[in-house]
Amino acid sequence: MPRSVNHVASRNRRKKVLKLTRGYIGARKNVWTVAKNTWEKGLTYAYRDRKNKKRNFRALWIQRINAAARQNGMSYSRLMGALHKNAIDINRKVLADLAMNHPEAFKAIVDKVK
Repeated sequence: MPRSVNHVASRNRRKKVLKLTRGYIGARKNVWTVAKNTWEKGLTYAYRDRKNKKRNFRALWIQRINAAARQNGMSYSRLMGALHKNAIDINRKVLADLAMNHPEAFKAIVDKVK
């Protein structure tokens, strides 16, 4: 008896992955094994970089707050310490936004904790 193979399902599974690798360069977009490996590796990068994105944004916010704090005669660490001491509960994302887009509001916060 001949071997029964479900070609329809395997072809559809391959087509699904090849569709996801459209736009890649060279064999990565149309050779099955290369495309599958590239796609799987891309999933691991996506998982890793969802974590790194949070790290990178926090670092960016700290740099912006530090730059604005120094323009107002204070360092980042002294500013954050003073905010905590005065029980002003404002996160770094909002502080960085104020520093960038509303410097007068940021200056008012710095003057309040000085």
